[in-house]
Amino acid sequence: MRKVLMKAVLLSIAGLFCLQSSAAAVVADRVVAVVGKEAILKSDIDSRELMARVQNPELAQVKGLSRTILDGLIDQKIILAKAKIDSVKIDFNAVEAAANDRFKQLNTRFSSRKEMESRFGKSSASIREEIHQELLNQELIDTLRRKKSAGVTVTYAETMAFYKENKDRLSNIPDAVAVGQIIKYPSVTPESRAQSLALIQQIQGELRGGADFAELARKYSQDPGSARAGGDLGYVQKGELIKSFEDAANLLKDGQVSDVVETRYGFHLIQMLNKDVNSIHVRHILIGFDRSKTDVPGVIMQLNAIRSDIISGKATFADMATKYSDDQMSAKMGGSITTSGSANLIFSPATLRPQLQTIISSLKNIGEISTPQKIDPPQGDPFYAIFILNNRVPAHRLDAEKEYALLADMALEDKNRRLFTEWVQMLRKEVYVRLSDI
Repeated sequence: MRKVLMKAVLLSIAGLFCLQSSAAAVVADRVVAVVGKEAILKSDIDSRELMARVQNPELAQVKGLSRTILDGLIDQKIILAKAKIDSVKIDFNAVEAAANDRFKQLNTRFSSRKEMESRFGKSSASIREEIHQELLNQELIDTLRRKKSAGVTVTYAETMAFYKENKDRLSNIPDAVAVGQIIKYPSVTPESRAQSLALIQQIQGELRGGADFAELARKYSQDPGSARAGGDLGYVQKGELIKSFEDAANLLKDGQVSDVVETRYGFHLIQMLNKDVNSIHVRHILIGFDRSKTDVPGVIMQLNAIRSDIISGKATFADMATKYSDDQMSAKMGGSITTSGSANLIFSPATLRPQLQTIISSLKNIGEISTPQKIDPPQGDPFYAIFILNNRVPAHRLDAEKEYALLADMALEDKNRRLFTEWVQMLRKEVYVRLSDI
């Protein structure tokens, strides 16, 4: 189990871990593995091992870490090759936002951009591109993993067999909570909105004058993930895009261009290329908002009003989350939070980031609602939220019959992990892999 957890940690290493310092670059480099036609260099392993030990002190005493990292990189390259063959689709906007945020975080660690470039021995553009590519790769892998697990179920017999095999590990279940959230992003100032609207309307005028959509996307679009491709988002499964964007796109016929569409990212013009029952193929032009100035007092006031209506009994938390929350996934479930792709609404607070752990621990009674809190996520823009404690389950010994739903969820997660590992091992037999000592 420890080996599995360690590998999971290492496979999630991204962004900063792929950056090789100028100090490491002076060491003679060599190829330590070849996967298909792609080489893995010793410097790739060294830089990841260094960052892994810095970011995860518990790995300091782990032996054979470099070999585990190499195995992870080999698996990553094999999975990525399969993801590209299967044309796995991802949210490029989300990846781009995450890359921007990661690059900004890296920038703050240095007194100047010049110092950062000197430390890593490469330009800022190269550093950012490496971060973007690593996050893109990880999102492709995660999306393929979810695709492979879709439709997988566990029987009662499988669940009880899992319980029997892991009974000692499951003897003490830690504290668990069920939590709801209502998330709101601060709106931009009227001035910022007006500037963006004026530019998108100018582009709309050029389109109506006969300009080519793809060329205008390359010239104007502020979505770096698609601008270079003429705004092309590729085929996207229905339900994966922001609702207002997808609703507008679904109204279009092939070749038709939408009117101006607003999302929290900014203003869009959308062109439908083609669609089928389950997916759409569109391109867009995005003019984003200047978020250096936002209406923070306004969003706090709105959340306080929502909280007051819930406390007074005028509305339920679930109804208000469905109506107002900017987080589409939890809004569909009345604000209920799940973790790590699990469908179970009860989870350990330890799985949350420290900031959220602190907020949840302050809610003592079931039904208690927090005041509006500013949340600074590791990726993306800050937002404000209120949280409700829906349930709290003290630490206890797992009862397989009474808590069968929780046990089945654990068994399903374990089964998905095993199936994915077996599938990767099968793929390894189909791809040329050559190793050398590291």
